[in-house]
Amino acid sequence: MTDKKQEETIGRVEDAIKTYSRPTDLKITDLRVAVVCSNYDYPIIRIDTNQGVYGIGEVRDAGHKENALQFKSFLLGQNPCNVDMIFRAIKQFGNWGREGGGVSGIEIALWDLVGKVYGVPCYQFLGGKYRDRVRIYADTPHPEEPTPEAYVKRVLQRKSLGLTFIKFDLGIMSLEDYEGGLIGQPTKYEYSISHGRRRNARGAVGHQVSDKGIARMAEIVAAVREAVEWEVPLAIDHLGDITVNDAIRIGRAFEPYGLAWLEDLIPWWDVEGNLQVTRAINVPTLNGEDIYLWDGWHEIIEKRAIDIIQPDLLTAGGMLETKKIADYAERYNMPTVLHCASSPIGFMANVHCAAAISSFVALEAHWLDLPFWKDLVTGLPDPVIEDGYVRVPEKPGLGLDLNYEGIKENLRFPGLFEPTDEWNTPKLGFWQPDRRWDK
Repeated sequence: MTDKKQEETIGRVEDAIKTYSRPTDLKITDLRVAVVCSNYDYPIIRIDTNQGVYGIGEVRDAGHKENALQFKSFLLGQNPCNVDMIFRAIKQFGNWGREGGGVSGIEIALWDLVGKVYGVPCYQFLGGKYRDRVRIYADTPHPEEPTPEAYVKRVLQRKSLGLTFIKFDLGIMSLEDYEGGLIGQPTKYEYSISHGRRRNARGAVGHQVSDKGIARMAEIVAAVREAVEWEVPLAIDHLGDITVNDAIRIGRAFEPYGLAWLEDLIPWWDVEGNLQVTRAINVPTLNGEDIYLWDGWHEIIEKRAIDIIQPDLLTAGGMLETKKIADYAERYNMPTVLHCASSPIGFMANVHCAAAISSFVALEAHWLDLPFWKDLVTGLPDPVIEDGYVRVPEKPGLGLDLNYEGIKENLRFPGLFEPTDEWNTPKLGFWQPDRRWDK
């Protein structure tokens, strides 16, 4: 190559990088948050740097901004391009469910920031893409009246949006007012933090679904299946928590309807219970939205306790960790569905991740009933969903930016990325009496 040609080539590479931002000298200077009021609140985070470029992410839906802010003192002064080093340092302080949201949200914001610096879309950091479009499945909450007709109407509303993959909620709560549908009463009901609804935490002995109740649920499934027609993949969520025996009975009753999966029949941490159900029924089982890191996933994958994995990357550890989990599951012939109930920031992080997963099936859309959702950011495709798919962005990072006006109009409480200086110093360490609040 001639010197002139070489100079031209180097010049093109430089054009791809934000030349006002020198990655080697990049330092994190701030972490700020804004909490959006939604069906599940969105704690949105922004990581600022000394060179003007910033990254955006979010704590998992219904999580807390403190899950991210607790790491601010460590982030300050770090080079955000060292994503793996930062992730390894903070991941030990995360946990399952919403407690994984701070680690995961920071990971996303770092990749967004690095992508903006180098002019590269996030999927490229995950090894490139397998697809240009990502298939979406619609989440469909249960209707107020749990009748077959009401379920059909609700699901057909989703199909009318052009969606080609549909999931609907059908749990034992649909039998609470159906005479003879349930046997007995549970010893204790408790409020589920993970799903925000009343649920029988472990499927108490003495509280079972009757044959009449299972027949009623099967009647609803049959009506929905005929209404959406057989070419549309159809899945069911919120069936449990129920006993292993009832899960098997229900699964067998649903076998004639060609379901894509039954979701969260048994709590994810009951690996043996999930395995019993998976082996006993001829409907695919799916689980895992609350599992944290590959470390939490490997047992359920290695035992093939479920048929399909469903990480939520805002719990699982972010984009790269979710990609690693999906690749590991693929070794065991287990495909990946992605759980998502987030703002556009988390949603597009899922789109980038889905593009990079070879065994990917579908991504959840849990925002279809939220009129303000699109207004929280700029840069979304228009329309967002077209023919049941979302196009993978080619712009740097996540391909989005914050719409401050849209966020401001939908805050849960005052605080639009205001200073968070109280989190600048570590909250852990040796006791220092001269740093008490009254000093």
